[in-house]
Amino acid sequence: MSRFHIAVVPGDGIGPEVVASSLEVLTAVQAQLVDVSFDCEEVSVGAGEYLRHGDPLPKSAIAQMKAADAILLGATGLPEVRWPNGVEITPQIDIREILALYNGVRPIKLYNAAHSPLKGFGPGQRPIDMAIVRENCEGLFSDRLAPRPAGRDFETDTLRITYRGAARICRAAFDLARRRRGHLTLVDKANVLPSMAFFRSVFNEIASEFPDVRTDRVYVDAMALFLVQRPHEFDVLVTENMFGDILSDLAAGLIGGMGMAPSADLGDEYGLFQPSHGTAPTIAGKGIANPIATILSVGMMLDWLGHPETIRGARMIEEAVAQIMRCPDLLTLDLGGTKTTREITAALIAAIPAPLPCQESAT
Repeated sequence: MSRFHIAVVPGDGIGPEVVASSLEVLTAVQAQLVDVSFDCEEVSVGAGEYLRHGDPLPKSAIAQMKAADAILLGATGLPEVRWPNGVEITPQIDIREILALYNGVRPIKLYNAAHSPLKGFGPGQRPIDMAIVRENCEGLFSDRLAPRPAGRDFETDTLRITYRGAARICRAAFDLARRRRGHLTLVDKANVLPSMAFFRSVFNEIASEFPDVRTDRVYVDAMALFLVQRPHEFDVLVTENMFGDILSDLAAGLIGGMGMAPSADLGDEYGLFQPSHGTAPTIAGKGIANPIATILSVGMMLDWLGHPETIRGARMIEEAVAQIMRCPDLLTLDLGGTKTTREITAALIAAIPAPLPCQESAT
């Protein structure tokens, strides 16, 4: 029996709700696997932990996460809970830096053309199926915690690109592209910013190690345009921290919104999996949050664990999500439907592993 220890961070806002749904799905998947089980341990991190004990990310929580085989996180932070300098408490960013989770993978896949604001995309037509690889540990976020002199009438943020940071994220992106469709696009601003010209030079160097992967280079402003005009042309994108933060939200809008956007934050030792969305406090406790992004993140976690049975479990989740997303009456509020978090979760569990009959919407 292979046992996997999962550190579970429910977090704030809708985090506990979508995590609860994802754990129900994980239990249903486990029942279909052979000689594999999951032990889940709750870890308290976030704005709630800060309000209770004065620290949003206790050292004990980091120790729990380091001891786990993988980390599942709902969402952390609340708009009204801020540090004295005015910025929000964002322990998820601190976790990335502490655990060196430099490789932020954001899959963007359209399951039903009716969910996209764009026309002409969907199964049987031009697919939207890409992954944005975001460098997580430097870039424009690099000196966000640095002490600032008081009394000056300006403020600055440094966009820091190191050779090591650029090389490792480029290699990770090339590896992913090689496993997908063999096409990698660098997104930068190398025409203006020396830091981005340096990033491009490192990308070009690493590209020579992957002659089987086709490459493009696109400026970030042009990429914002191309993602709306022709998203089907892209396979894997690799970019700086802030650019990746912005473009992954834009891309999520093409497939139905943040409730459909999973993510993984990966390092050489640890892996953390979470929805790309935030805590959405305005709908917290109402039972209407879309759990699909978190459930798909569980699928990414199972795939990353690398056991043949967990990989099979990941495929079960992917197929079940694809199944229910074709059903026009199985949609949460964000996708134009009326189903609750619990109803969507129950429908997805019913589709594991048996297909769920429904009247598919037209694509």
